[in-house]
Amino acid sequence: MTEQRFPKGWDEKRVQRLLAELDSRTEEEWVAADEAAAAEQDDQAVVTVPVGLLPEIRRLLAAYKPKSA
Repeated sequence: MTEQRFPKGWDEKRVQRLLAELDSRTEEEWVAADEAAAAEQDDQAVVTVPVGLLPEIRRLLAAYKPKSA
């Protein structure tokens, strides 16, 4: 078995606490968290798309080169 590596400041205990917190969230809490995250970004949007389009969307995003400000 390979040794698990964590980002700086993280360990197994911290990961387990985060997983427990996420697993205990209600559907309403997940929606509220998603809405809060979306509201923080003025230059981004959240959309729902058919799963079949994801490969093409990923290809377009990978090729996207934003204009420098």
